[in-house]
Amino acid sequence: MARTIATNTTVDRAALTEFISTRHHVILLTPRRDGGWQGSPVTAGVDSAGRVVVSTYPERAKAANVARGGKASVIVLSEDFNGPWVQVDGDAELLTLPDALEPLVEYFRSISGEHPDWDEYRSAMTTQGKALIRITPTRWGPVATGGFPSRLV
Repeated sequence: MARTIATNTTVDRAALTEFISTRHHVILLTPRRDGGWQGSPVTAGVDSAGRVVVSTYPERAKAANVARGGKASVIVLSEDFNGPWVQVDGDAELLTLPDALEPLVEYFRSISGEHPDWDEYRSAMTTQGKALIRITPTRWGPVATGGFPSRLV
């Protein structure tokens, strides 16, 4: 069986946005007060400004960490666990209701397209007291794939 060579492809902001906009399985990392990291597997989208967006509840640790620290990182995975991935670091903000409502609509659209009843969706988001984390990319690594170093192939 042929060995797969690991790859690292440097991308600009436009290529990064294109890559992450079709991948919704993400590990969100937020800085804890003690300097450690809190990780959460989440579903994420990309809004029209190229920010990574994650729906949450304001009382979650990730929300408190973002509100306090204003930073976050995401590891964007492919559907196939062995597929390409990228880490994105950025400035993060927490939007709560009512400011979060229309960005939550955009979040839904970026992942699932059109909702059959937007009034129902907005009502559900309000009833649940949802919030939205937005991460503006400031730094990102190359799009990477796993595999062997080229010297072993």
